[in-house]
Amino acid sequence: MQHFICSNCGQLLYFENIRCEHCGNVIGLTEKNDELAALSAREGEAFVFEGWAYQYCINYTYGVCNWLVPLPAAGLCKACALNHTIPNLQDPVYREYWTRIEAAKHRLVYSLLRQRLPMTKDLCFDFVADQKGKKAFTGHDNGLITINISEADDIQREMTRLHMHEPYRTLLGHFRHEIGHYYWDVLIRDGGRLDACRRIFGDDRLDYEEALQKHYQEGPSYDWTDHFISAYASMHPWEDWAESWAHYMHIMDTMESAWAYDMRIRPRISPTDTLASTVNFDPYEEASFDRIIQQWLPLTYAMNSLNKSMGAGVLYPFVIVPAVMEKLKYIHNVCREVRYLPLKEG
Repeated sequence: MQHFICSNCGQLLYFENIRCEHCGNVIGLTEKNDELAALSAREGEAFVFEGWAYQYCINYTYGVCNWLVPLPAAGLCKACALNHTIPNLQDPVYREYWTRIEAAKHRLVYSLLRQRLPMTKDLCFDFVADQKGKKAFTGHDNGLITINISEADDIQREMTRLHMHEPYRTLLGHFRHEIGHYYWDVLIRDGGRLDACRRIFGDDRLDYEEALQKHYQEGPSYDWTDHFISAYASMHPWEDWAESWAHYMHIMDTMESAWAYDMRIRPRISPTDTLASTVNFDPYEEASFDRIIQQWLPLTYAMNSLNKSMGAGVLYPFVIVPAVMEKLKYIHNVCREVRYLPLKEG
């Protein structure tokens, strides 16, 4: 995630800020060349940018959005307009869950804008709860992404993570995984890349339900770590793609944060430069995935060490083996190919 600067006083801001702590002006984010820019205004005034007046997305009133939309037409921002179903806001617990869900979803949409990836009219989100006798499953179906709002419950999500023997489970991770399924449809199936993708991820025509049952009954193969980023990725090529896609988004967003902080890693006791990293480039503008991963790996070693110093667990519990590297590089190259290209609807 990049940093933002108050347009009034130049103070450093963060993605979720609604007020500058230095000058006191209210803050909103608006699109600028497929990125976001922070604007400031005095309380009650409209935001002005390059001759246009803006006001907050109508979901600002619920405390879940700080993005701006141009006047005179009031409405939803690009992120909130993707909502198809939201939780019952009369329930205070559900309202809190929705706040957390929107924070994750806005970060997702930010990354898609930075990547300049197409978002078709079919893309939308259902945020739903379990009903009596009926469980709501997180998943993707032809552009509709469903998120069970219980994933916004930190305790419940951690219990599920432990039960599923997962090394990592976050709300933002769910969004990145499910949007991966969406982009498999858009960029691979409908984008003329099936043959190339199958050479790397395997044949997606394998029966998905059979693969799913086998995975949960027998577990992953003993050597899954030699080929996949996660055990779940070994279940079926669709899940391999989605897990790899999510991981790619983890890397790109975290690398952008490191770039924004001008981070340099150079261990004092390392006899070589293999553990050194200088993140001095914008990963979203970098054509070479090799260059990105070269700086990423030392950064993860430092992140894990810092996390452990705070008494927390390993922040990055993954190993990128050569087979996974090839998959991540393929995703990066596909994303580079589709930048700025018009997308055929239908």
